[in-house]
Amino acid sequence: MEHLVTDIAICIIAAWVVAVISQVARQPLLLAYLAAGFAIGPNGFKWITNLDIIHTISEIGLSLLLFMIGLEIDLRKMLSAGRVITYTAAAQILGCVLFGWVVFNFIGPAQTHLEALYIAVAAAMSSTVIIVKILYDKRELETLVGRVTLGILVMQDVAVILFLAIQPNLKNPSAGIMALALWHVILLLSVAFLTSRYVLPQVFRFIARLPELVLVGALAWCFAMAGFAEYLQLSTAMGALIAGVMISTFPYTLDVVAKVTSLRDFFVTLFFVGLGMKIPIPTVEYVAWAVFLCIVLISSRFLTVFPVLFTMRQGNRVSLLSTVNLSQMSELSLVLLALGATAGDVSANTVGIAAFAFAFLAIGSTYAILGNDTLMRAATPWMKKLNMPDLDELEGSANNGTKPHRICILGFSWTASSLLAEIEKQRPDLIPEVVVIDFNPVVHEKLKKRGVHAVYGDITARDVLHHAGASHAEIIISSLPNTVLKGANNLKMLRQLRQLNPKGRIVIHAELLADIPALYEAGADYVTVPRLLEAADLLRVIESAGNDLLLKKRLDQLDLLEGRSEVIG
Repeated sequence: MEHLVTDIAICIIAAWVVAVISQVARQPLLLAYLAAGFAIGPNGFKWITNLDIIHTISEIGLSLLLFMIGLEIDLRKMLSAGRVITYTAAAQILGCVLFGWVVFNFIGPAQTHLEALYIAVAAAMSSTVIIVKILYDKRELETLVGRVTLGILVMQDVAVILFLAIQPNLKNPSAGIMALALWHVILLLSVAFLTSRYVLPQVFRFIARLPELVLVGALAWCFAMAGFAEYLQLSTAMGALIAGVMISTFPYTLDVVAKVTSLRDFFVTLFFVGLGMKIPIPTVEYVAWAVFLCIVLISSRFLTVFPVLFTMRQGNRVSLLSTVNLSQMSELSLVLLALGATAGDVSANTVGIAAFAFAFLAIGSTYAILGNDTLMRAATPWMKKLNMPDLDELEGSANNGTKPHRICILGFSWTASSLLAEIEKQRPDLIPEVVVIDFNPVVHEKLKKRGVHAVYGDITARDVLHHAGASHAEIIISSLPNTVLKGANNLKMLRQLRQLNPKGRIVIHAELLADIPALYEAGADYVTVPRLLEAADLLRVIESAGNDLLLKKRLDQLDLLEGRSEVIG
């Protein structure tokens, strides 16, 4: 213990320096921590050679990491996962584990069937941290691709819970031992559920006025469940994860997450730095095995995710981009392999190879997700050559020889959904004259059920616009902001529309006031700026509040919403 403070100082300083460099290079922080650990560890500059102290502290970081992940898992969303997500997640998890186990039993660094299973499970998990961060930055979490990706990630978290439950008993998987482990899991879940359902709400309600006690109470709950799991001979990591899941719907969760984050970051940094210390010196053999692991992982995603989504008629875009989003290894994969190494089931070589593969995939998948629209455009011709028709080709051309529609709505999001509801309420006679162009297959099906003609396709593609009838429409409306239009913007789309349809009246969206003159000059008949309308409405709210008329304004709003049913609710 004599060098505890010094060793921690070296770890944190090294992690900070490398993290700053990684931010300049726009690389994931986890890679920086692993690199820092390798640099100061026994295979680097040998500044730290006794890993026992760091290992003990990093175990605390692991518990806090899984506790935080549990807090961010929404039980309601898990239980209400749609058919598409459920089927795809089941195929992806089971298919990837089976495919990986078969491959790694014959080719790879695994020395035993059990080690091959660990690698297969690790390769089946995708990085929630990396994916959510990138999709959030791209504003794609609420898109269909984002929801499918996030749903599969949640199901993967459930699979991790199940694996952590049986992990301590994998060496001797006899029926009696597995039955006992199952009983312990049921007992752990029962105690966690009953306590979080009937005891914790009252406790947290009592201490809610004292934020520091909310934090201490949450941490006490986390480590109590971790300790109880250890007492039941289960993984402490599993106990911490379940502890987070069980209170994820509490109203205090956001406050707990905010307060635990800084504490968690300190210990998690030590965990990944400690993991980096175990990475062996890279050799040609190590790099080759890491590349092989990457190839197997990416292949497993394309064999399990794409076919299921394609078969369930989600369209080429959703099928391909969801597959690309999931094509990397989870940070929890490194945790699982580290647990296996501690139990003696996984060699240090395998942990090192997985760390290299994690780094390669984290960098590669980051660029792939950021450029997924470019990737989609490049892949579309190849998918057609491989006889993979998109939904528009399966359903025939947009018009099918019928009269062109008078009103063309490009893209279907919140504003378009509200516009359609307004048309249905006030001018239902216009519905037969409306056509919507969008590549969301869920919206596509909902519109068809409501009697609205919908065309599947990318609104930035010239041939899609032409075949959908935009070249003959009298009124064309685009309500999507530039941030949603991938690989294009409203000005470029307007110029394309004006070439296709010189006489049509085009209504286009603008986010910046400075864009309005350019849009009018390019041929827009009217430019909508929703934030100006919202600002005017807020001013009326302020005036109503000053005159004690907010209740009347609120009742007027409720009258307006009564009976209103939108496609995107």
